[in-house]
Amino acid sequence: MATVLLLRHGRTTANASGALAGRQPVELDDAGRAQAAAVGARLAGLPLAAVVCSPLLRCRQTLSLALPDVLPQLEDGIVECDYGSWEGQELKKLAKDPLWPVVQQHPSAAVFPGGEAMATMASRAVSAIRRWDEKITAEHGPEAVWLACSHGDVIKAIAADALGLHLDQFQRIVADPASVTAIRYTATRPFVLRSNDTGGNLASLVPPPPVKKRRSRRAVAPAESDAAVGGGAGGGQLP
Repeated sequence: MATVLLLRHGRTTANASGALAGRQPVELDDAGRAQAAAVGARLAGLPLAAVVCSPLLRCRQTLSLALPDVLPQLEDGIVECDYGSWEGQELKKLAKDPLWPVVQQHPSAAVFPGGEAMATMASRAVSAIRRWDEKITAEHGPEAVWLACSHGDVIKAIAADALGLHLDQFQRIVADPASVTAIRYTATRPFVLRSNDTGGNLASLVPPPPVKKRRSRRAVAPAESDAAVGGGAGGGQLP
């Protein structure tokens, strides 16, 4: 199956002020624009088969700076969680709300007043990413790499699913602004290749082309879904 790079948008004015943006049309601040440009340099040269984006302004701005020559395809399934009446409020104020400990410790039961259940957000985001991954694999092959630009809680929920974690454990995962989380799905399990990666070379995430080997009764190649016993030699192609 293909490899998806989950990119969180750069820092926004709401992030900087300590507010919960939700689905408001907040913009990147100066730091966020610098982060977007920096991640663009990291993505340069990667053969991206597709670029998918949450329709919210901060994600579109991130990609316009990171990949200015690419027209992303908008995907409602990876839009930010609908935080309802929490939207736009300061996080320090929300921390006093009775719902706060539920969001922190039992998010699968959290439903935002006038908004969305966290379980609903997780389900539609995972479904959207898996649907896109199947489509891109079918069209471009299992060595394809593609990118989806989304939001912190959305990316954490997708990563939790890939790790086989219950949604109640997704708060253990971190997705900083402009970070990359890389997942490769296979027939029997996903592999989380990077998590909250904010620096370094991304070229190693491009799978090497398949190597054709002569048939042998003794040598049996590991299946795509098999884990490398002992840790393996690392992904990607050697320089």
